[in-house]
Amino acid sequence: MTDERPLVIMSDETLLDEILRLAAAVGCEVERAPDLVSAGRSWARAPLVLIDEEVIEGAVELPLRRDVLMVTKGTPTPSTWERAFAAGVRQVLSLPDAESALIGALADIAEGPIVPGGCVIGVIGGRGGAGASVFAAALGLAAGEDGALLVDCDPLGGGLDLLLGAESTDGARWPSLQLDGGRISMKALRDALPEHAHPRGRLPFVSCDRDGDGPTADALASVVDAGRRAGKVVVCDLPRHVDARTRPIVARADLIVVVMPAELRACASVRRVVKGLFDRADRAKLVVRGPAPCDLAPEDAAVAARVPLLTSMAPERHLDRHIEN
Repeated sequence: MTDERPLVIMSDETLLDEILRLAAAVGCEVERAPDLVSAGRSWARAPLVLIDEEVIEGAVELPLRRDVLMVTKGTPTPSTWERAFAAGVRQVLSLPDAESALIGALADIAEGPIVPGGCVIGVIGGRGGAGASVFAAALGLAAGEDGALLVDCDPLGGGLDLLLGAESTDGARWPSLQLDGGRISMKALRDALPEHAHPRGRLPFVSCDRDGDGPTADALASVVDAGRRAGKVVVCDLPRHVDARTRPIVARADLIVVVMPAELRACASVRRVVKGLFDRADRAKLVVRGPAPCDLAPEDAAVAARVPLLTSMAPERHLDRHIEN
């Protein structure tokens, strides 16, 4: 998060309260000034300036600078537009219609520049009991110190917090995360989420719970987008059946890992699962877990499943126990 704060110059208390609410929602601290004179050097120094109509009353010409936004309640009149652009305002945003645009501008300041390297990896079981959730958790832990975000997308999976041994860890699960699809900063998200401590760092995660609703499509998209912008490896534990709720996550995935045991029946199941990915099936890669009771080689399993082989895994005894520790 950047140390610079947007400057807010507003005399309308109702509008000011709304700006402060939106800024708090994305974890953006602001500097306030009652008028242009009181702003002093902050006018030129702030990364963004938000003003109301009273700042330019009387056709005052504002000191030259970029990134000045005027915020109004309701649709601005033609005269408001004229005075705003005559004063050098870059854009006029009317609330509540332009709330998303204002949230985005504040979030850009709070988060700083987009961090390169962010990606989304979906993990899905090729058949029931394939170990996809265990693989997703292990992948999140392998990303290293503060490098990943683990997202539980399956409300029928029992909760990834149980898999991590973190069911008693404080933090919000999906039922208590009030997300409506708007933009959220990774800082604000991380402040709300539980974290699983492990030898290489701390893994923030959002888990389904034993009671309450699972995530909506909009909530999932908000969380995944926040992680990607922050440069995280966002690992999404997906249900085997992709529906309207999880389809936006599949669309965002840079890679979809399909986990299967080395058996012929699983090959047939994988074909059905990958078919359900529709136009994102080309992003699917196969992870074959041993042992193979019928001596099925990983390469042959990939041919039978019609999915490119990513890697194969020998039996990992007590892998779930290592994830908890």
